[in-house]
Amino acid sequence: MTDHLGSCLCGSVRFAVQGDFDQFYVCHCRHCQKDTGSAYAANLFAHSAELNWTAGEAYVTCYTLPGTRHRKSFCRQCGSALPSTQDGDLLVVPAGCLDTEITKTPAAHIFVGSRAKWESGLEAIPEHEGLPE
Repeated sequence: MTDHLGSCLCGSVRFAVQGDFDQFYVCHCRHCQKDTGSAYAANLFAHSAELNWTAGEAYVTCYTLPGTRHRKSFCRQCGSALPSTQDGDLLVVPAGCLDTEITKTPAAHIFVGSRAKWESGLEAIPEHEGLPE
């Protein structure tokens, strides 16, 4: 069994996930674009892993988009995405909130029909280690 540790941007919320992730998807749906403010969300999914809040659980806020299964948990201090449970048994963990390295790579891009048009060809643009001068 694997332990994964994570936190929000401001450090108010910390958590541990005990268990392994079943899947890792990069989701391009419009809901994920809106709640990340980016082209996609990178989420890990687990049916048997257990989430334990180790600090700041009172700062965790959840929002479920009415009429959908789309749910987002976030820190009310800094707005960082945090793990959530859907349908009572599916744990969804935004990959970027993990502090421990994950070795699993995404299995698939999903909802690619909603992919942001500006996302095409990103591999061809310049890369910088930090903010360009």
